[in-house]
Amino acid sequence: MRVAGPGELGEGEKERWRALRAASEAPRNPFMEPEFTEAVGLVRPQARIAVVYEGPEPVGFLPYERGPLGQGRAIGLGVSDAQGAILRPGLDLETGRLLKACSVSSFAFDNLEAEQRLFVRYAAEEHATYVIDVEKGYETYESVLRAESPKFLKTTLAKERRLGRQTGETRFVFDERDPAALRTLMEWKSAQYRRTGRQDRFAREWITRLVGRLARTRAAECAGTLSVLYAGERPVAAHFGLRSASVLACWFPAYDPEFAKYSPGLVLHLRMAEAAAAEGIGMLDLGRGAAEYKDALKTGELPVYEGAVTRPGAGAALHWLSREPARRAHSFVRGRPRLAALAARTLKGAARLRRG
Repeated sequence: MRVAGPGELGEGEKERWRALRAASEAPRNPFMEPEFTEAVGLVRPQARIAVVYEGPEPVGFLPYERGPLGQGRAIGLGVSDAQGAILRPGLDLETGRLLKACSVSSFAFDNLEAEQRLFVRYAAEEHATYVIDVEKGYETYESVLRAESPKFLKTTLAKERRLGRQTGETRFVFDERDPAALRTLMEWKSAQYRRTGRQDRFAREWITRLVGRLARTRAAECAGTLSVLYAGERPVAAHFGLRSASVLACWFPAYDPEFAKYSPGLVLHLRMAEAAAAEGIGMLDLGRGAAEYKDALKTGELPVYEGAVTRPGAGAALHWLSREPARRAHSFVRGRPRLAALAARTLKGAARLRRG
């Protein structure tokens, strides 16, 4: 086994990584591709990759980040929506030896894939990630919505038509390359975070730089994709995510609040589903975390896991003290809808006070 920086893998190793992902039972989520890890490595100097060998052949990869006190975490933890190791099917590894070889006392994750047998048994919580299945085409997806959510689909399509009549003809661009459109999306998203009392991800330089780099990434299984809904020549909703040949990982959606009455975010997601299906993409992954728009759009759910594996010793205690109290508090609130609603109202109220 060797530990390398993300930019130190050879082309042969990266091709092997891709081949192992192709052989996996998991959806081909672009967050699990070498290009995502390489992009994180350019903005997070603590990024590493453990490469496992059998003889001269690499049979496994674990992308991770090493903290200053030796705590390990999934690559891009906090923004990555699919995490885990890339392993040859049936490969038997011992987690303690793997962590020791990585020089970390723990490996924390919050969006671990369900097929990650090496780590799933260490999960503390299971969450749902919401998905849209367009494998059989957009028309089939629309027919599912008509059967299961007829009022939602009818209302959203009517708002789309009204948006076009009242503000200018609508058009949708699935893969917009204009940097100004990406800057607009990031401004909308920052404002949304502040309105709702959440931490502004784009106030963190490394996330802004990461998105900028991924926007220029055009690999077959990991391509930055900016989708924009225009009314006339004005953008009214946008989304930035990553796509592989089979999965569109939805990441940063936002819209102009001035057009909120037209539900442009919902219209945008319908057009994204239509365009993705036309590109041969079979699934849109909306990510974990409950939201009304996800409930309206989804066709199913997949499990993801949160937790950590630790090695015995002081490092394990340090991990517990740094993460577990906050995780348990968040879990307690999420499991009680009335308390969660109160917390959301409190965050919004605090945000209004800060703006005032």
